Amino acid sequence: MTDARQTPSRRLPAPGRPVPVSTYRVQLGADLTFDDVAQRVPYLASLGVTHVYLSPVLTAAPGSTHGYDVVAHDEVAPVLGGLDGLRRLASAAHDAGLGLVLDVVPNHMAVPTPVWHNAALWSVLEDGPASPYASWFDVDWSAGEGAVLMPVLGDRVGAVVARGELVLTEEDVPGHGTRTVLRYHDHVFPVRAGTEHLPLVELLERQHYRLAYWRVADEELNYRRFFDVGTLVAVRVEDPEVFDATHRLVLDLLADGTVDGLRIDHPDGLADPAGYLARLREATDGAWVVVEKILEGDEALPADWDTAGTTGYDALWRIQQTFVDPGGAAPLGALMHRITGDASDDYAHVVERAKREVVDGPLYAEVYRLTTLAASICADDLRLRDHTWRALHECLVELLVAFDRYRAYVVPGEQTHPDAAAALEDAATLARSRMSVERAATMDVVVDLLLGREVGSAGRTRGERRDELVVRFQQTCGAVTAKGVEDTAYYRWTQLVGLCEVGGEPARFALTPSDLSAWAARQQVASPLAMTTLSTHDTKRGEDTRNRLGVLSELPHEWARLVGDVRALTATARSARVDGRIEQWLWQTLAGTWTAAGPIGEDRLVEYLTKSMREAKTHTWWTAPDEGYEAAVLDLARTALSHEGVVALFADWEQRTRGAVRAAALGTKLVQLTLPGVPDVYQGTEVDDPTLVDPDNRRHVDHEPLAARLERLDEGAGPRDLSDEKLLVTSRALRLRRDLPDAFVGPDAGYVPLAHSSGHAVTYARTVADEARVVVVATRLAASVDRLGGWADHTVAVPDGAWRDVLTGRDVAGGVVHVAPLLERLPVALLVREG
Repeated sequence: MTDARQTPSRRLPAPGRPVPVSTYRVQLGADLTFDDVAQRVPYLASLGVTHVYLSPVLTAAPGSTHGYDVVAHDEVAPVLGGLDGLRRLASAAHDAGLGLVLDVVPNHMAVPTPVWHNAALWSVLEDGPASPYASWFDVDWSAGEGAVLMPVLGDRVGAVVARGELVLTEEDVPGHGTRTVLRYHDHVFPVRAGTEHLPLVELLERQHYRLAYWRVADEELNYRRFFDVGTLVAVRVEDPEVFDATHRLVLDLLADGTVDGLRIDHPDGLADPAGYLARLREATDGAWVVVEKILEGDEALPADWDTAGTTGYDALWRIQQTFVDPGGAAPLGALMHRITGDASDDYAHVVERAKREVVDGPLYAEVYRLTTLAASICADDLRLRDHTWRALHECLVELLVAFDRYRAYVVPGEQTHPDAAAALEDAATLARSRMSVERAATMDVVVDLLLGREVGSAGRTRGERRDELVVRFQQTCGAVTAKGVEDTAYYRWTQLVGLCEVGGEPARFALTPSDLSAWAARQQVASPLAMTTLSTHDTKRGEDTRNRLGVLSELPHEWARLVGDVRALTATARSARVDGRIEQWLWQTLAGTWTAAGPIGEDRLVEYLTKSMREAKTHTWWTAPDEGYEAAVLDLARTALSHEGVVALFADWEQRTRGAVRAAALGTKLVQLTLPGVPDVYQGTEVDDPTLVDPDNRRHVDHEPLAARLERLDEGAGPRDLSDEKLLVTSRALRLRRDLPDAFVGPDAGYVPLAHSSGHAVTYARTVADEARVVVVATRLAASVDRLGGWADHTVAVPDGAWRDVLTGRDVAGGVVHVAPLLERLPVALLVREG
């Protein structure tokens, strides 16, 4: 049994605060406003969710498709319906017994076009350090001659000026009236008072900003941004005044009951995540708050963070890899090696190289700033003065490349947790092995500085620059990991591409049910109200695509033969420029998205492959596309979609794997909906719909056909296809959670694994005060079950009592139950105790 007394108080909302039992994520935009979502409320209530989980609602940059590029914290986006529209939605949801959860973006704001859409940033560009908003943004005023770098020019500034592309003009600036401004095509910038009549070159030099060629950003940027995105400028919410100003509206929405809980975007980018969350808990009176936190491997959520837990990526990869066959690792690795030259144990090297490229490329400006900061500390201390800029730079680069997580959680002036210190020391040990012995002493100094230890002159541990170095290093770690691993290495590693997921662990090819059970038991104690997920707006692939890819591990030899056959059929269409990695990528993408209706549409495939090639950064880049290479790859893809032989092979594969895909789709969904935590259903994933990375997974979802499907199932009709079956499993599990919340999110809720005789079953019970109330049975690796001739005499130990399967209506008596009859109609069972 686990109960609230064992769970850290930081992980629990304050008494009386609402707690979602489940959520349904919607991606708001011009095509899905608050009123549109309000029309979906009856369907969502029927589906069984308890809370609608909204993407960011504050006013974003013009044309934003996601809302994470906020420009005004004091306004609900008019394009979504404004504050009145949000309140109408809240009223409709509340009338149906639903609540709202809001996505909040504390780390950054947009640098929009024109800049005036962000009034705070416009003020800073106009008045510099004298602006009342100067403390909002993380700008290094000592760099760039005291001017904020604005890298928006399409060419070097001299050439732009010579061509007359920069002009002074009169514009009606919202909130300021008619003003003299500096225009560069669609970009508009304020002109510093008193400089309007200067010659253009002199005028440019007198502004509080420096217009520059866009390529300059990666080398000289002097404001912190979101990863390498120059159009997202970091916000200093560690300043109490900035926190209050940027959170006032959200806090008011919580206080008046419009929303019930918050999802916090990218807390690792903040200077002090623990301090931020503590302030947020106090300001919200202990509301339910989860954080988009990537935990690497077995890393635990920091104990001093005031949050219910993560948004569920740690659950996602574990569920996914429990439904991957470990026996497929070697054959799929061998296939990868034949086609790409990458060996099964090369993953760490792929990651290392990708991180080095990112550190030396798009994130060079951040590393340069770190090095300059460290060098200034050393230069001012006689005992550290001989540690050169170059030596410090090399040590910082190697540490960033070697560091295996998003940050080390060191807070200046506070005692460092041993785990955080160990993580940094371990990275330093690896970094030293890649450097000359001469750099060892400098590495020691760097590590001591980053851990806030005494180093240099006696007693020196703190100081403005030392504290800044500690904080900035951690913020840079997250950017290097995100851009180097998730946005580069994950597009290069092709053993089983579905494992390359946000927060994933591709090096751990598969998990056992016991692995999953051990994690779930820990989670029930550590973070019982954290979120679980299988798909988000940021996942590299939707859950249904990953389920199809997982089946490759169950039939690796058959898959290898298929790849050999399609390669032979397309040999004449395959240019010598098409490399093995992208070819692997193509064939697995087709397998992951091929349904009974056929292949993915050409437009979706072309868009996805183009993005994948550029993210891989091996032959073509967003900033320098290789049109010839891309054309060669896309020609091969189009040939595959139109080649009768290839289509026949994939159609046969889809039919052959249909049973295994069905078991994986229903099994992963049921497990996600019933494990410890608060499950989120991403829009449209209640049915079978293989999707790819954004924007593919953010396409408009028509809810009316979904509502019609659900109504037909509720009237007693049998499922007609996998989508019907997935909707049945999703709705029945969500409704059961809603009707029996004590078994899932109550203070006496528990998780207990159940004994079973087969490694192909995932079985456990959800309990209330040690009494089993719900039993889950799911098929794992159905292709192997089929090869073995079915379930034979395998059994599962169901707790004593009378049970009913809410998916089929079948009555089940407790005791040692044979699996075959239990899973006769569906590859999963969801039993609820009668009475």
